[in-house]
Amino acid sequence: MKFFHRDKRYIKNINIAFLVIPMILLPLLFEWYLHTKNLALFTTYHDEILIVNIFYILIARFALLDSAIYIFSRSKRHFNVALMQVVLLYFEVTIVTIIYYAVVFTIFDVFSLFHLNSEFSPQNLQKIHEHSFITSMYISTVTFTTLGSGDWIPQTLNAMIAVISEVILGVIQGGVFVAIIIYAHQNKDNSID
Repeated sequence: MKFFHRDKRYIKNINIAFLVIPMILLPLLFEWYLHTKNLALFTTYHDEILIVNIFYILIARFALLDSAIYIFSRSKRHFNVALMQVVLLYFEVTIVTIIYYAVVFTIFDVFSLFHLNSEFSPQNLQKIHEHSFITSMYISTVTFTTLGSGDWIPQTLNAMIAVISEVILGVIQGGVFVAIIIYAHQNKDNSID
């Protein structure tokens, strides 16, 4: 596949990459225009636009990651399959772990395990209680990533143990990911493809 070879790449110079990467923000210009010029349409599709933004940035980030690996790699090939497989595997393990804890929190009633330490309007508080799985996903995500925003506080000893175990898994997984990337890079075949 000649397209994947370095001489056929769309970015020929590393310095150009720093100009191309900000193009990821272009769709936001359209949304800003829509928000300022047609607020009624924007408000009607507010939630859908937000979801599209989330999917867009996930896909764009993987494309940027692949491009960065390619630009700064010594390989002649554009797509570093092994490295992208490691990144995707890391992403998959992260998502599975977060979902696992979110399901556990939901099964054992997230609102009895955790106390909300923030003030919300009654309408938003009602929405939060109607979507216990999304609330569980939020708690699990901020716990796994060790962000710990502090708005949800464990109320029971078992909830504390669950939070401790998820934080430990998050920290260890981040370290293992970095170790795998370093190991793969150090043991890379010295010959250029």
